[in-house]
Amino acid sequence: MDFKHWEPIYEEILRDFGWRRERDEEAARLLSKLLSGRSNELNVVKKTIKGKDVLVCGNASTLSSDLDKFDMDEYVIIAADGATSTLLGKGIIPDIIVTDLDGNILDEIEANKNGALMVVHAHGDNMDKLSVVDRLKDVIGTSQAVPLENIYDFGGFSDGDRCVFLAHSLGAKSITLAGFDLEDKNVTEIKKKKLKWAKKLIRMIPGVIY
Repeated sequence: MDFKHWEPIYEEILRDFGWRRERDEEAARLLSKLLSGRSNELNVVKKTIKGKDVLVCGNASTLSSDLDKFDMDEYVIIAADGATSTLLGKGIIPDIIVTDLDGNILDEIEANKNGALMVVHAHGDNMDKLSVVDRLKDVIGTSQAVPLENIYDFGGFSDGDRCVFLAHSLGAKSITLAGFDLEDKNVTEIKKKKLKWAKKLIRMIPGVIY
């Protein structure tokens, strides 16, 4: 998504949560510095997705049973952060992990060692975790604020919907969701608000299969 189209949505999200854009921009600059001088893996991520059927795995409690419905060999698998641990538990290495580093980082490092491409997201609340990229290979960085030379903004807000925006932006043939419960009532109030936004944002992408 072109940032000029994403920016008004982003500003609305910031207002809704009472967050400061400056913190996101600071985080993006930090991640940009940490990734400086490293090879840019965007073309590798794009080649992995473009023209393919993509299965986006969220971290809802239904993920494990949802996965049993699919032939995993037919999809490029994109894991939303914590979903990585469930996938590993079933012997599945995701092709791509989209993470703001809130999940089990050791599992994500292990998946990365075994070939998972990493899309690491910087925002105002995870600056203390970003140095983990020094332990990762095949990484690209993202932000929800203004993109930088080596930091991308494909759109999306939370891990799950960022996976969807990434797949759409890089030319996926189809996008199917597993492990998404956008109506979950057994979560905190802030999580409910995040799920509300995720639902709204995913609906912006045409043809997503639930």
